[in-house]
Amino acid sequence: MHSDNKGSGNKIWLYAGIMLAVCAVIGAVYIAVRYKNRIDAENTYRELSENVNSVSEAVPETEEPALPEEDIEDKPQGLSPEGLLEASGEGDVSDNEEEIPEAVTSAPGKSLDWDELHATNPDIYAWIYVPGTSVDYPVLQHPSSNEYYLNHNLDGSYGFPGVIYTENYNSKDFTDPNTVVYGHNMDNTTMFSTLHNFRDPDMVTEPHYIYIYTEDGRTLVYEIYAAYIYPSIHLLLNFDVENDYIFEQYLRNISNMDLTSSDLANIRHDIDVTVSDRIITLSTCTTDHDASKRFLVTGVLLNP
Repeated sequence: MHSDNKGSGNKIWLYAGIMLAVCAVIGAVYIAVRYKNRIDAENTYRELSENVNSVSEAVPETEEPALPEEDIEDKPQGLSPEGLLEASGEGDVSDNEEEIPEAVTSAPGKSLDWDELHATNPDIYAWIYVPGTSVDYPVLQHPSSNEYYLNHNLDGSYGFPGVIYTENYNSKDFTDPNTVVYGHNMDNTTMFSTLHNFRDPDMVTEPHYIYIYTEDGRTLVYEIYAAYIYPSIHLLLNFDVENDYIFEQYLRNISNMDLTSSDLANIRHDIDVTVSDRIITLSTCTTDHDASKRFLVTGVLLNP
């Protein structure tokens, strides 16, 4: 009788050991799969970035065909159509054109192959680039689930690093008063982790820009004017920025962040942002991953 109880106890311990071993194997496989998904995603991003940033060969300028000698005197010499208009006294072109900011005219180009991007993932609809950081990624929006890309990669696999994405509260043409773009704060230099470079006040006081490239060929240029820690609330659901009064209050909140008890607020007060402007807000976790807070970087559109 005593030996039977001892045998039963040994079996229990054996079963428990087997269960622990099975759980350990499952856990190891799960970790290995998550790690592989992460490496595959980072490799895909690297390949896309290399293609997007590849320098295409310059197209040689075609020489203007020579004119017969008898036609040379009839050709306007040294004046553009605008110059001819101004010389004739019919108009001053400089008064008719708004000054274009240098940051817009000197915006870096991208060799975006939208067919290739859509073949990678049809939810890609824009590209974001932030000089001074490692942010150089496609932007996605899932057609039905705002939570999907919080924990899914470019190829649809589950896990990190995820993607840079917006929610369907924002249109995909960047015409909303505030476009909010999300990305994880990874433990390396990928995704939105290097947005934390803007914790340095000099990174905000010196001109820095956010470039958005769209499918219709536009390059939107936003000048960064604020980097700050903000409560972890849903910005688009808590602030109806389509209402001018609320949008004005929201913009004032940003401008006054350095007057509050915020853990961090680097604000450029030399840039005046009004309700007639459009802004972009890049949102990620804080360095300590405090779930009650978010680190935000905000820019104002220079070329609406």
